[in-house]
Order: sequence, then structure tokens, then C-alpha cells
Amino acid sequence: MSETSPNTVSMPLLDHRLLFVTGKGGVGKTSVASAIGMLAAERGKRTLICEVDAKGNLGDFLGVGPLQFEATEVRKKLFAMSMNTEESLKEYLRLFLKVPFVSRMGTLAGAFDFIANAAPGVKEILTIGKLAYEVKENHYDLVVVDASATGHVVGQLSSPVAINELVKVGLVRNQTDWMIELLTDHQQTGVVVVTAPEEMPVSETLELIGRLGGETEIGLSAVVVNRVLPELFSGDDEEIFERLRSGAPAEVLRERTGEGITDVLDGADLAVRLRRGRVSHMTRLRENLPSGVDLLYVPYLFHRSHGVRATGLIAEELGSELGF
Repeated sequence: MSETSPNTVSMPLLDHRLLFVTGKGGVGKTSVASAIGMLAAERGKRTLICEVDAKGNLGDFLGVGPLQFEATEVRKKLFAMSMNTEESLKEYLRLFLKVPFVSRMGTLAGAFDFIANAAPGVKEILTIGKLAYEVKENHYDLVVVDASATGHVVGQLSSPVAINELVKVGLVRNQTDWMIELLTDHQQTGVVVVTAPEEMPVSETLELIGRLGGETEIGLSAVVVNRVLPELFSGDDEEIFERLRSGAPAEVLRERTGEGITDVLDGADLAVRLRRGRVSHMTRLRENLPSGVDLLYVPYLFHRSHGVRATGLIAEELGSELGF
């Protein structure tokens, strides 16, 4: 591992108040975010999990239908919502500017779209602000964010700083001040990066960690390696396995069990080769992580589809990795 980074967070993962879960598309980011939320709720924490991508399918992983901006309780102590920046703006206007009849925004909404497109960070801060507000007001013990993928999450997390530099005085400046304080408090806020034991996900993970350290002051709490294949054989077992696959033993097996045994043996051989082909990527990741960062492993789940059962299994594996 590399030297400790000032952005490294050395504390139990579920002791945070706000966790942003990110990763390259396709590595299981939403699965892991859902599992963290489920695990926290099972341990007695009132937990909110929010999907940021409007096209997301977080509800599928929690065993419910499409989610709305208003949080709903999906199981005991676990609440879920889907981010909507227009609804977040309405809530902000109602809470902080005391603007009446915000449901009839009309022209104001159009003006906001114009400003948001012209000023980078406006839409992102409505997302960050909503979630930070839930923490600030102690509505939940933990807020888990199924955040944007690696290519966009840094801009999202740095949006309060961007607005803070743009607006020097007034209410908006005051709002970004407390957001920045919360986001940069490593005892409260952290980032969890989800990856897979493959070349491109590992490369993107290491690049993201470098950007988080160089462009933000938000802490890196953990890296989760998803879909890790098990090691099937010890050294002695593998020698026996190789003997079974060749010559007379293989013929005897086929006679006794049928031709299907060949597919089983070939499948086991493929699993061994895939596992060992990925070891170098996991080694590279481990050696280049800042020291002190939790590296958690989730085994490959041989499920045809995701769902609440798969989420529960991932939660169990994460709990085991965290020592629960």
C-alpha cells in the first residue's frame, strides 16, 4: 500500500453519517449501496438510501417499485428515495426562502434551468444539499447515496466549493459553508468506491482515488471489490483434480456419471483460470491504495438477476468483512 493520504478515513464504515457509493458502470455500485443501507438498518440505524440517477433501478434491489423524491420506508428502519432536482429546489425555497406556493413554479423553474445550465454546480448542489440537509437535521443515523459513476462523481462532490467560490455573500454562501464543513469532516462523510477484479475497473478506481485526493477534501472510507471468484482448490486438491480430468480416471467418471461430468470439470477449470487471471489486478489495487483504507471483498454471486435476495447476501458478506 502507498503512504497514508490526508483524505484517508480510518474509522468503522457504518459510523459515518453520509456515505457516497460510486464506481465504474457495471461493477455493481447500486448492489453495494443497497447492501450497505440494508446492513446499517439491520444493525439498528435509521437509514436513508438515495439514488441519484433518475434512470436508476434502486427499487429493484430493495424489492419495491419505482422510488419517488419523498422517502418511503421499504423495510424496518430503511428508507429509500430517488433524487429529483426540481423537487429539491422547491423544498429549498420552502424551507429557507419561505417562498409560498412553490408547487406553482412555472417561470421560476424555467429561470432555474437557464441558470443551472449556465453556472456549473447548481444542479449538483441541489442533490448534495438535500442529502446533507437530512444529515444536518438528524433525520437519519446514516444516509447512503447511490452516487454518480466515477466519471461524474468528483464534480458532484465538489459542487459546494464551486458555488462557494462563485457566490461570496448572502444566504446561498451561508448554505454552502455548512455543506463544505459536513462533507470535509471525515468523521461524518466518506466515499466508498466499488470496483471489480479486472483491469479497467481497477484503473478507473485508482484514477478516481487520485482525483478525490487532489480535487476534494472528502475522505475515502473503503474500496469494495465486487464479484471476486473463490479459490476452488488447494495445491494438493488441484493435483487430484488434474488427474481426474485426464486419462483413465476421466473415462471412469464418464462411464459412471455420464457425459455431463465433462462440462462440470471444464467449468471448474475455467473458474480456476479466471480467478488466477484476476489476481494481478487485485494485487495492483491493494499495493496502490493509501494505507488505512478498508479493502472489502464481495464474492461472485451466481444469480441470473439482481433483487432483494441478492442484496441481502451481499449485505451478509459485507457484514462479515466488517467484522459483524
